[in-house]
Amino acid sequence: MEIMVFFSLLLLVCSVSTNQSEADNEILDQQISNEQPCSQDIHAVLRELTASVAEQKVRITFLENENQDQAAKLERQNTETDQLKLQSKEQAAKLETEINQLQLQSEEQVAKLESQKAEIDQLKHELQAQKVAFSASLVEQGGGPYTGPFNTETTLIFKRVVTNIGNAYNPSTGIFTAPVRGVYNFELTLHGHGDNAYPTSARLFMNKELIFTAWEHQATHSPSASNGGSLLLDAQDQVYVRLWPGARIFDDYNHHTTFRGHLLFTM
Repeated sequence: MEIMVFFSLLLLVCSVSTNQSEADNEILDQQISNEQPCSQDIHAVLRELTASVAEQKVRITFLENENQDQAAKLERQNTETDQLKLQSKEQAAKLETEINQLQLQSEEQVAKLESQKAEIDQLKHELQAQKVAFSASLVEQGGGPYTGPFNTETTLIFKRVVTNIGNAYNPSTGIFTAPVRGVYNFELTLHGHGDNAYPTSARLFMNKELIFTAWEHQATHSPSASNGGSLLLDAQDQVYVRLWPGARIFDDYNHHTTFRGHLLFTM
């Protein structure tokens, strides 16, 4: 009886144990079944990450290569820029040198032109000055009183100007001023009335130097005197006639008393 009870309990325990094991196996299978999709998802993610990492590596490699190319290009550009700067400096220096040379040439040309202009003006002046001639008589119109006598030499002013080419003779002062260096010819003619007390006389001066004298002295009638000659004058030399002290001369509408001169040639 006791043995039957023991076997009954043993069978019950085994049955319970078998049922428990089957339940546990079902739970484990369910967990494995649930875990298999998760494992598959992780593998897929890992594969995607691996592919993304590989793609990023490729892109990084490409960017590194591109960066190296850009760096090399930038280096070449910097080199070209430096060369261009150097060329620009050289061209600027060359241009400045050329500008300075042109300025110097321009200044030389201006100086040369000014010199040529001065020479041309001088030639024009000389050509114009070569046309020098004057002729004048003592009084302008009609008869007049005698000129003189005076106690000292007095410059005669020949007021009636017949010819004054070149305007070298000044009718206000009676002085002829040479415009250029050259040989000039002068002639002086005097008229008077006979008188024992007063000679008919005047003298020609160059600057302050006495050159020659015209003289006549008679008691009656109408004495006349003349003289003349050629003089080498420098520019601005002056020639004029002075009445001899104590002498007197006469002129009227016939214009007997004259002073004349002209340029023969330049020197």
